[in-house]
Amino acid sequence: MRILSALGILLCSSLAYIACGSDDAGDTNPVAVEAAAGDRDNDAAPDASGQDPDASAVDITGALFTNFAANCAAYADCYISSVVDVQRGISFAGDLKIAVSGDKCLFASNAIPNHDFNASGNFATPVSAQSVNYEIPASPTVAASVTRLVLGDDAIFLNGVKLDLLAAACYDVGNEPLGREKIGCGPDQIDHPWRYDPMSPLNNFGTDEHNAHTQPDGTYHYHGNPMAMFESDCAVGAASPVVGFAADGFPIYGTCFDDNGTVRQVRSSYQLKDGGGPRQQVAGYTTPTVGRGSVASDNYDGQFRGDYEYVAGSGDLDECNGMKVNGHYGYFVTEAYPWVLGCFTGTPDPSFGLGPPRR
Repeated sequence: MRILSALGILLCSSLAYIACGSDDAGDTNPVAVEAAAGDRDNDAAPDASGQDPDASAVDITGALFTNFAANCAAYADCYISSVVDVQRGISFAGDLKIAVSGDKCLFASNAIPNHDFNASGNFATPVSAQSVNYEIPASPTVAASVTRLVLGDDAIFLNGVKLDLLAAACYDVGNEPLGREKIGCGPDQIDHPWRYDPMSPLNNFGTDEHNAHTQPDGTYHYHGNPMAMFESDCAVGAASPVVGFAADGFPIYGTCFDDNGTVRQVRSSYQLKDGGGPRQQVAGYTTPTVGRGSVASDNYDGQFRGDYEYVAGSGDLDECNGMKVNGHYGYFVTEAYPWVLGCFTGTPDPSFGLGPPRR
């Protein structure tokens, strides 16, 4: 993540250099969500210049996303929301701007979602509004080889909240009790086989009902399925829309796809190693042992990311958790590991902090 001060992109609550609802060419962009159509906020007070900064902002509070456009430029607009931290009883205003500059899409967000949150979470740090900026290629390309995940921000969803898949916690790394590690596994340990998976039900990272929690600075972020953003019941008969974009610019779809006329849940191609059998020792690392802290078993049970392996052809998706949809490559949210991304098919933009591991 980096601030794009040179590009001058501002949040919707400020006067932006590119008008909301238009791209560089001045063309009108489609609204991303069904609930937002015609739902513009015309009650905001004018700013010091006498202009209404939110007059053209799309209110996406509680909206389900329905757009299938695979190009990020299609979503250029200003988006706002009014949501509540349920446990704290505090209201927040979400603020996201998507703009286009040259061959890039620019995202400026305060990291507040478009849905209420923290009804069931146990956040170490209270949620607070941020000022984050990302850029992605408007026309991404498949790279010669995949890029592995590292500690950093992996994607930005269309409600302004980021995806951060990897926990900075590994077995027997750091100063916390063995088997209860929550932090301390940095870039020097990026290849550690026993990195805890925040989405495993065997772990407790304090995530809420939306598979999200906060970082130490109060940034709300997802570790998996942002389920409030789309219709997750495939039986309804509709394929899932685009809900965000990965750091390489490729779109992220929800969990349902049209399989030759039948809408069903997409399947990951990752499986537990050895069918869930006993974990094997990895040279140079301490093997998790049942009874040590929160370690649930001695088997490959999914508590750690290293419990899984990619098995080509075992599901619908490739190693990076993606496939082509209507001629366009995209990633999918899945109900099983790796949850959203397994790697990057394209080249992630440096604005996501995904060059050399950064922490």
